[in-house]
Amino acid sequence: MRVKAELPEHIKGTGHANRTRSLVKTLSWRTIATTDTILIARLLTGSWTIGLGIASIEVVTKMALYYLHERGWSASDWGLEDVDVDINSLELRPVH
Repeated sequence: MRVKAELPEHIKGTGHANRTRSLVKTLSWRTIATTDTILIARLLTGSWTIGLGIASIEVVTKMALYYLHERGWSASDWGLEDVDVDINSLELRPVH
C-alpha cells in the first residue's frame, strides 16, 4: 500500500532570495562596481577628486536601482525550471 505524503510548503534554502540576501548582494556588488568607477574616472580625468565625486553620486543611485531590480527578479518565476521530486526517496528529518 502506497501512502501519499505531502511536501512542506517551504523547504529551507530553496526558492527565491529574501530581502536581506538581496541587500547584501547589492552592497557587495556596489563595492566592486564603485571601485571600478573610481579607477576608470581617475584614468580618464587624471583626478582622484573627480573619480571620487562621480562614484559618490553613482553609488547611491545604482545601489537603489540594483536592489529594486534584484527584488523584481526574486518575485518572478520566469526562467526557473521545476524539478520533479521522488517523494519516496526523501529522507524525513526533524525541522528546527
